[in-house]
Amino acid sequence: MTFRKTFLWCLSFMMLAVSCREDELVVPTEYDIIGDETREGEIRGFYLVNEGNMGSNKCSLDFYDYHTGLYSRNIYAEKNPNVIKELGDVGNDIGIYGSKLYVVVNCSHKVEVLDARTGVRIGQISIPNCRYVRFHRGKAYISSYVGPVLIDPDAPKGAVFEVDTLTLAVTRKVSVGYQPEEMEIIDDYMYVANSGGYRAPNYDNTVSVIQMIDFKQVQQIPVGINLHRLKKDKYDKLWVTSRGDYQMRPSRLYVLQKKPGFNQMIVTDTIPVACSNMAFYGDKMYYYATEWNNFTATNTITYGVIDIRTKEILSDNFIKDGTEKDITIPYGIAVHPETGDIFVTDAKNYVSSGTLYCFSQNGLKKWSVRTGDIPAHITFLRK
Repeated sequence: MTFRKTFLWCLSFMMLAVSCREDELVVPTEYDIIGDETREGEIRGFYLVNEGNMGSNKCSLDFYDYHTGLYSRNIYAEKNPNVIKELGDVGNDIGIYGSKLYVVVNCSHKVEVLDARTGVRIGQISIPNCRYVRFHRGKAYISSYVGPVLIDPDAPKGAVFEVDTLTLAVTRKVSVGYQPEEMEIIDDYMYVANSGGYRAPNYDNTVSVIQMIDFKQVQQIPVGINLHRLKKDKYDKLWVTSRGDYQMRPSRLYVLQKKPGFNQMIVTDTIPVACSNMAFYGDKMYYYATEWNNFTATNTITYGVIDIRTKEILSDNFIKDGTEKDITIPYGIAVHPETGDIFVTDAKNYVSSGTLYCFSQNGLKKWSVRTGDIPAHITFLRK
């Protein structure tokens, strides 16, 4: 074959490849039959957002339908064929409020807003280095690192942005501590866990208290270094996790509550367990820990159950059939609000498909399914 013919053949092949790629931009949704369907109760299904490794632009969205028993993997592109097909870079949180589904996409500096029932895109909210979302009285509240995605001893303080859920416009903003993470709202006060992760080893150690009426920070409560998770239980106690310094200071779990004679939240208990994430059901808190140590360059993985009334550790493992040996990196946890089924996600190697596991209240595996890369956050859709 002459050089000219070879060149023309290669050019034709490249044009065909590009043409095929353009034709295949809409990645079809994949389906798995789970067979755990039910039409009883108020829960129609749940969404799971897969973070995707940072820089890969592989955040994706899955949905499980309890009516059909079908698990739908990567639904965004097919639901939105006229929009940029990927959700973005690192899906950091997900939540439903009213008829809308909010997906926080951290490194893409945005919150994607979808119709909660159809998955069709409604709009987008631009928030720099956004982290988590909570809702209160017609507003969405989004924590933000504010500064660029960069380890920097001079990283700026973070903020919480208030967004009108009707117009999707930012209405107010308040400065908090360094690199804020999860939030909760109790009695018109917002509590924000500050990590200071970009300023390591000079971590933040406070929970910011925001008065919702005038949207001002009115207090910072010293708790523990490098805070992350902050969740309220049904008794309005706050459970806050510290990731420690990955060296000498271990991960710990703290409890904040109002005591008789105190109008403000105070730290009342330190639970001597490592905790990466948690979920509540009844009077129990299910948790797992993936605790990294810089000296050993390994993770210590644990699971447990705590009585939220007494703060007693009831069990050092809620998985009772040995399935925990199949889980490489537990990365997310949720509990079905009606059945009590426990969901645990496995990020595996962080760069390929993960797995979602469903366990009964008895700790026995009911089913598992392949997910996108780094499955992390679940929100339940009501009928």
